[in-house]
Amino acid sequence: MDSAPRQAGTAEPYTAYRSREAIDVDGHLDERAWQLAPKSPGFVDVIGGTPALYETRAAVVWDARALYVGFWVEEPHIRGRQTERDSLVFLDNDVEVFIDGGDTYYEFEINALGTIYEVFFIWRDAYTRGGRYDVPEFDVHRRRALTFGGNHDRSGTHFWWGTHPRGLRWAFLDWDMPGLQAAVQTNTTFSAGSVVRTGWTAELAFPWSGMEWLANGRS
Repeated sequence: MDSAPRQAGTAEPYTAYRSREAIDVDGHLDERAWQLAPKSPGFVDVIGGTPALYETRAAVVWDARALYVGFWVEEPHIRGRQTERDSLVFLDNDVEVFIDGGDTYYEFEINALGTIYEVFFIWRDAYTRGGRYDVPEFDVHRRRALTFGGNHDRSGTHFWWGTHPRGLRWAFLDWDMPGLQAAVQTNTTFSAGSVVRTGWTAELAFPWSGMEWLANGRS
């Protein structure tokens, strides 16, 4: 991994290849598809772009059924406290996946205990009476919906709205992706170049059939 800090907000392009063999979502990442898939660069700090303390990499493959994401997480002393579904998993060391749907996006998090946190977001400027999201599944009165303005940018004059140009979004905390599969394996050893590292792995499957609200008009 390049030790030089990257500019915040930049990312290297990544090509996800199709797997011709079935993937068993058990957390082991031992299928041939994972062995062949290119791994991402080592993770960096999301705000400053500096290299992370420990080595974490990801890979993505897909087939006709789902999009698969694998994580190799170096963590010498594995710990986790969040055990309830949709608890604040980001308070632990975790890995996260975001899927952009244009006017929507989906957030997934999982820790080393296998505890899952999911949220579905709809930008408020896209949520209109009689519009495509004005359906029972996204009834903000009946569902566990909150308005959300961002994380690190809610301070000073931006306290209520954050700094994103689209402003607020509706957050549906009780939405679950249909058919989601996720598994972790802890106390795992894996190679990163010439170095053997210890930690945990996560294996995730996001079915295409569960991404209806993220498709944004795509098939």
